[in-house]
Amino acid sequence: MAAPDSTAARTALWRALHVEVDAPPHVFADEFGLRLADPGDGWRDRDDMDPATAGRYRAGMVARARFVEDLVTEQAGRGVGQYVILGAGLDTFAQRRPEIAARLRVFEVDQPGPQAWKRARLDELGLGVPDWLHLVPVDFETTSWWDRLTEAGFAPDEPAVVASTGVSMYLTKEANLATLRRIAGFAPGSTLAMTFMLPPELLDEGERTRHRATASRAKAAGTPFVSSFSPGEMLEMAHEAGFRDATHVSGAELNERYFAGRADGLRVIPGEEFLVATAGAAARDRPAASS
Repeated sequence: MAAPDSTAARTALWRALHVEVDAPPHVFADEFGLRLADPGDGWRDRDDMDPATAGRYRAGMVARARFVEDLVTEQAGRGVGQYVILGAGLDTFAQRRPEIAARLRVFEVDQPGPQAWKRARLDELGLGVPDWLHLVPVDFETTSWWDRLTEAGFAPDEPAVVASTGVSMYLTKEANLATLRRIAGFAPGSTLAMTFMLPPELLDEGERTRHRATASRAKAAGTPFVSSFSPGEMLEMAHEAGFRDATHVSGAELNERYFAGRADGLRVIPGEEFLVATAGAAARDRPAASS
């Protein structure tokens, strides 16, 4: 039973650190992730938890989590009844926001080992897995996530919100396009929120240096970055896949939405942006992807 990878654990710890070291108002309050990760004493002394040097990365993690949760809340208010999290990691929406989650069918899609580990941790913490939360184990290299999703009770003819954050950079362009095509074929009114990494040439010199350091750490951990896209390329891929509408949400927009006026200077580090795309009737008529 494999524990979540270092990226998933670090994301959970950054969310917790935001509440512990950053001044309110907090962009995203998640202390359940820390309980799940159970990093032991001294976790705040890790190099990647240094508030001074890791602050901008931490800001990016809490901003993207808040952005997705705002979208899910908005769509649930409009009657959308399904929420799919691709590469769920240590997501804690179901535990933190049961007043919303219990009105949805929530599907967390991830590798079998980390999913089994998470299920065991939820049981250890006395939280369990409620009927409306579906942990969907998928070996992405050998198995169709779509098949596993429908087997878990996902209703293809009902709209859904789909979140995929921190995933696209580890996939080839072809794999990303296949995923987009599949989601574009969801029921009309379905919405995708997906992050993507900008190419280094679109970053300034200082950010390129940070990008190279991050990419080096990812490669050393066995999860090398594979893909990056300009906003124009990502929008073109979304339209090619069949989405009715597609919008680029920049890091600057996230800063304006969530960090404007903060005295502590907490800001999203440039480099990771959002695609928000809506499926429509035309998208459903396109050939479905096989993945």
